[in-house]
Amino acid sequence: MSPAMATDGPALAELLLQRLERAGGSGLGSLEAAAALGLEHQQLVGAVKSLQALGEVIEAEQRSSKHWELTPEGKEIIQEGSHEARVFDSIPAEGLPQSKLMNLPSGKVGFSKAMSNKWVRLDKNADGGPRIFRAVESVQDSVREKLQLVQQGEAESLEEKDRNELKKRKLLTEVVIKTYWIRKGSAFSTTVTKQETDLTPEMIASGSWRDLKFKAYNFEALGIMPESGHLHPLLKVRTQFRQIFLEMGFTEMPTNNFIESSFWNFDALFQPQQHPARDQHDTFFLQDPAKATDFPMDYLKRVKKIHSQGGYGSQGYKYDWTLEEARKNILRTHTTAVSARMLYRLAQQEKFTPAKYFSIDRVFRNETLDATHLAEFHQIEGVVADYGLTLGDLMGTLREFFTKLGISQLRFKPAYNPYTEPSMEVFSYHQGLQKWVEVGNSGIFRPEMLLPMGLPEGVSVIAWGLSLERPTMIKYGINNIRELVGHKVNLQMVYDGPLCRLDA
Repeated sequence: MSPAMATDGPALAELLLQRLERAGGSGLGSLEAAAALGLEHQQLVGAVKSLQALGEVIEAEQRSSKHWELTPEGKEIIQEGSHEARVFDSIPAEGLPQSKLMNLPSGKVGFSKAMSNKWVRLDKNADGGPRIFRAVESVQDSVREKLQLVQQGEAESLEEKDRNELKKRKLLTEVVIKTYWIRKGSAFSTTVTKQETDLTPEMIASGSWRDLKFKAYNFEALGIMPESGHLHPLLKVRTQFRQIFLEMGFTEMPTNNFIESSFWNFDALFQPQQHPARDQHDTFFLQDPAKATDFPMDYLKRVKKIHSQGGYGSQGYKYDWTLEEARKNILRTHTTAVSARMLYRLAQQEKFTPAKYFSIDRVFRNETLDATHLAEFHQIEGVVADYGLTLGDLMGTLREFFTKLGISQLRFKPAYNPYTEPSMEVFSYHQGLQKWVEVGNSGIFRPEMLLPMGLPEGVSVIAWGLSLERPTMIKYGINNIRELVGHKVNLQMVYDGPLCRLDA
């Protein structure tokens, strides 16, 4: 078989084995073998590696060698001469204006080298401007001669400084060639037999496995990498929400207390003790410890008064407020309890300073678990306290907040909340559902909540809250949610289900 015909792997490998057989026991080099067979060296290396995979058919020792090669510019110099020699040859006896010389293809590089070699001189005072003259009668183009030696395979005859100088001028490059020295192995054969990789039931039944060669198992081979995990979409959006708040100058509130007293969860927010949200069918009450004991008593008395008697221009709720009800421990139903604590702490400062707070954490509701309800979800809350804040400030802040999230189509609708007045529901247009959907609630905290804390009159606090899950749907869209979940889902079912719980 001719080398030109040996294009496939087995045929080329057999050709190499036959060549190795003729070489005897000393072996042969891959470069010489490739040249003798009329092949590219890389083709022969592929055949060597395929034979190595068969076991002990051959022994191949990898070797490295260095040699010098001409760069394209170096080859050009062999044809046309060095840049400095070309510059010298282009200068007539009467000289050449420097400006004209610099426009020649080798002018800039050649002039510098010719001046260093003292082949030419520069007359700056010549008529018509600086002029270049020959300084010697003739020159010897040693650069061209050295490159010709390299082309003839005699690079080692050059001194090291000469090679380095040519390399610095990018006329030479040092190339490392990895070759193999090939010898016969213990299982040498001039024919290539395909090795089996699997032991099949048919081989065992027929007994043919006894006459077959099997490929050795590589117990050090790496297994298939398992598919990596992915961040949950809620975690992605939570991180994005947090970054948006920080970019807007907000400070994160500590939300590590899932257990809260009814006082901070309800009473401090001017939510009456007979409110339906405080019933057992909406709230998880703790049995142990069932009661809280640590309260700021002066503040507690002011809260009791605003509930039962009124004050600060409000008539209150006119009922008998009891400490026993306020002491009941619960799993917090909203993170606004944390906002109440932070605003009370802000009010205790000697001088009021404007503040912006946010929180993202879990809240709990005593719900019957079904396709549309869970007992816990995540609430996002933002609070801004400053003098003279209005509903316009709240709407502008909400627009900036949601725009940073990628939700630009917003509408606001008047609503009622026990502890904000005025209050607004926030709607966004959902492209998947092709309709406006609610994404959050907002309002301005009532004076009955803020003034008992000790905040100065004239200080307003705007706030908004939303579930983390529902903006995730709007942000990612149903197609991405389907991809993340890994199977087809019904859009309306997911939107109305526990993933998108809204009643934060």
